[in-house]
Amino acid sequence: MGEPDPVPAGEGHRPRATATDAGTASAAPSAPVLPRGPATAADPAPSADPATAGARSGRRGSEGPRADGAPAGGPRPGRLAAWAELLRVSALFTVPGDALAGAATAGARPSRRTLLAIGTSLCLYEAGMALNDWSDRDEDAVERPHRPIPSGRVSPAAALAAAAALTAAGLALAARAGRAPLTVATTLAAAVWAYDLRLKHTAAGPAAMASARALDLLLGAAATRPRDPAPALRAALPHAGLLAAHTYAVTAVSRHETQGGSTTAPLAALATGAAITAATTRHALHAAARGRPPAGQTPAALTGLVYARTALTPLLHAALNPSPPLTQRAVGAGIRAMIPLQAALAARAGAPGTGLALLGLAPIARRLARKVSPT
Repeated sequence: MGEPDPVPAGEGHRPRATATDAGTASAAPSAPVLPRGPATAADPAPSADPATAGARSGRRGSEGPRADGAPAGGPRPGRLAAWAELLRVSALFTVPGDALAGAATAGARPSRRTLLAIGTSLCLYEAGMALNDWSDRDEDAVERPHRPIPSGRVSPAAALAAAAALTAAGLALAARAGRAPLTVATTLAAAVWAYDLRLKHTAAGPAAMASARALDLLLGAAATRPRDPAPALRAALPHAGLLAAHTYAVTAVSRHETQGGSTTAPLAALATGAAITAATTRHALHAAARGRPPAGQTPAALTGLVYARTALTPLLHAALNPSPPLTQRAVGAGIRAMIPLQAALAARAGAPGTGLALLGLAPIARRLARKVSPT
């Protein structure tokens, strides 16, 4: 939305850094709803040459690059491809897990209303993506001329209209889920718009992104138990806090993704990720140390360790060498780590099947990220 992801403001776009994004927290982020940044580990960094920074297809002609960012003499990038890049569709796989983890922490099985919450999250996340590029269009014209708006492939008016329409659609879906989900979704939408239009360039940016992702998880809890939302929200709060902590850490790292140079943010994110890993795997590992752990604890340990493997190694590399490429890879990994983290939260809450199903989204998201960067 907006991440690391954030809503998630996503954790999938950066606040110059991703929800549920949060957010996208956020990327992660962007989201993460998480922060957005240049290429992830799976994607080469955008070329500084405007002739190759756009679609990266075709061959440069003697007359130089075209105004839309495509190489002269090569095919003009398709309209759908431009919108896929603007909306960062590969980061969408980090969104459904927020609502599903929220449903698990509320102690309920996913229902039709959970699906409505997922639809709401997807709409608000993509609204945040479109709004992010609209608000950053002048900055992107200097730093990222290959992006869809500065390259002329998507007009600023179209991006703003898409953000408004997606927000309205998300709130309409939330209204169908019940009054409590609509209240949470309205707060989430406000967080997305406030982050993109005002807060992302301030000290409050990471906290706004983290809150978006936390609200996205709470939306799933409220939608799954709309007739008795208060206990569901109370039960979901600790898990939402872990998701918010991850989103905050990735968003803070993403603030240095262009220039690099910061070891403090990656080290802090590394410590945060280690603490989250301990929280999600502690009970399962203690049970294993005492003997054969209960079958339900195994998915919690597995998903928590996958989260650690996805997020922590790139952060360590960025801390040891805070260059822009390694910082960007750490941000991209933080956004992708949303999926195993959501899986770990669901398994930890007593829904191991949901956790393992969510874990299956990770390789799909990784393959799609090679075509469309999630940051």
